[in-house]
Amino acid sequence: MKKEKREVLFKVILHMLAWAVLLGLPLYLMIRFEVKEGFFLTFYIISLINGLIFYINYLLLVPRLFFRKRKYRYYLSALALIACFYFVSDFSMKVLNEKEPVAGNTETFDRPPDEKINPGPPRGGGLYRLPLRGSHFMGYFSSAVFLVFFSLGLKVLERQSKIEKIQEEMEREKLNSELAFLKNQISPHFFFNTLNNIYSLVSISPEDSQNAILRLSKLMRYLLYESEQGNTMLSQEIDFMNNYIDLMKLRTSDKVTLNVRLPEKFEDRRIAPLLFIPFIENAFKHGISNREKSFIEISMEINAGSIIFRCSNSIHAGRDIDTSGNKGGIGLENVKKRLGLLFPEKHDLKISESEKQFDVNLEILLA
Repeated sequence: MKKEKREVLFKVILHMLAWAVLLGLPLYLMIRFEVKEGFFLTFYIISLINGLIFYINYLLLVPRLFFRKRKYRYYLSALALIACFYFVSDFSMKVLNEKEPVAGNTETFDRPPDEKINPGPPRGGGLYRLPLRGSHFMGYFSSAVFLVFFSLGLKVLERQSKIEKIQEEMEREKLNSELAFLKNQISPHFFFNTLNNIYSLVSISPEDSQNAILRLSKLMRYLLYESEQGNTMLSQEIDFMNNYIDLMKLRTSDKVTLNVRLPEKFEDRRIAPLLFIPFIENAFKHGISNREKSFIEISMEINAGSIIFRCSNSIHAGRDIDTSGNKGGIGLENVKKRLGLLFPEKHDLKISESEKQFDVNLEILLA
């Protein structure tokens, strides 16, 4: 509401400044050039008529007729407006031209009814003589039509701008709703897999399972509090990734080669939470085997204007990469949607799969 009031106030001030410049023009001309005194009265009368045409069309005819699909009535009303004020202007011209100054005298006298108006230039000290009807009609009609279409165009542009702002606000609300929905899908999926890992670890090493529960509590605190703010610090997101990786190490065997290179010193900044963890989770879920040699490689580079994340893992026979989100898993499709919503045309996600390796390369432009 305050933003709308500021916009209305700005519009009013803009109109007032425009009229101040227009009405101050005669004063400027008087200073720079020798102008007859009657010119001011003529100028202000014409300005008043033009202003009435502009604002009646701008404030009444366009909103009540043109925008309500009553275009024929609008055009007829606009023509009637122009004709009405033409008679007002013509009457003003007659009144002003009914008086003629006497040379060397500032007094005026009423012209006899049967005396013809001399079309010559006005004599010094008197009222500025308006043009005769032919030229007056053409000049008036041209300026009136221009003002009608100018005010119409201005009102249409303002309405279009308002519609675009409403659409942007709706898109922003839709974006926030979809992001919240996608993030809420990630959290249950993550907990489900992690609890399964801890359950399998209890029978192997109770002490390690206790450490795993402690790490899980830290992860839960991050998911429940830090990530709920919409944005989080990149350093906290990396800590979360490290905690998750350390948690997953507890269930890996000697046959798994794990290579993690996450930055420690960098310029911290805010970023959307849980952007990278689905790829890491997918790698641990499908990239390791207790019977065959396997590997997982995770790295991140933070530059001045971008983040480059890479994740690679081995593929074993009979293990399919979850990319569709079927069977209760979120998969990688939701991650693609989330990146598209958060960084439209500012990210590059490449996912490739060979017979024995699955690779993810993600670059996010921050500038």
